[in-house]
Amino acid sequence: MALNRRTYLMSRPDHFTVSYSINPWMHPADPTDTARAVAQWQKLYDAYIALGHEVELIEQAPGLPDMVYTANGGFVIDGRAYIPKFRYAERQPESALFADWFRDNGYEVLEPEYTNEGEGDFLLAGERILAGRGFRSADDSHREIADLFGREVLSLTLVDPRFYHLDTALSVLDPVVAPGAEPTIAYLPGAFDDASREVLEEHFPNAIRVSDEDGSVFGLNSASDGENVFLSPRATGFIAQVAERGYTPVTVDLSELLLGGGGIKCCTLELRK
Repeated sequence: MALNRRTYLMSRPDHFTVSYSINPWMHPADPTDTARAVAQWQKLYDAYIALGHEVELIEQAPGLPDMVYTANGGFVIDGRAYIPKFRYAERQPESALFADWFRDNGYEVLEPEYTNEGEGDFLLAGERILAGRGFRSADDSHREIADLFGREVLSLTLVDPRFYHLDTALSVLDPVVAPGAEPTIAYLPGAFDDASREVLEEHFPNAIRVSDEDGSVFGLNSASDGENVFLSPRATGFIAQVAERGYTPVTVDLSELLLGGGGIKCCTLELRK
């Protein structure tokens, strides 16, 4: 049983394909296998359930293949859901579907004024919110989320287009920490500019620094319950690093969904009720 029972929102990729390109991982000319994507996704779902977590589902709409990446569908603290305002037109119809789901399930919906892509670029680390910028979420969304949730926001600038969301280059390994304590994080130094690396080194001196080799297979696009870390089996160095820190690695292959530029964390939105 997991140290902390978590609740996640996922979406079965029944309509998954790559029909457009909005990140460097997406190549519409290359074939995709929807059945394989569903089978791999199911293994992640089953792993969460087996370890005692609750998984809620939002149905993927036809024509919106990226809905499987539910992490972009909002940012949730204390039952309040900040809704995404997607940068690219291909994903913009998802916003209303996620907003409706949150309303129907009893969450307070916070409508955004500025472009943001949910937990793709906002990660809760202790009392702080780590916020990504550079490719998707606007700088103004960082101020907006700070005001809405009344928390300190640390802005981090991404510079490598392969790591276009914060959750592709940084992972929070402790969802819950004691007041005043700092969680353990892991990050890919080369994905950030110099100023952001200085911020991370100042606030998280004991962070795990992950190799480019492990980052390039989306090893950091991982989820953690504070005890188990769900990550790519190809990120062998990162697997060893989390084990050395006392976490239990749980490997799940989502290589088919990586063709759309997403991995484990992309498919996992934490619902903090």
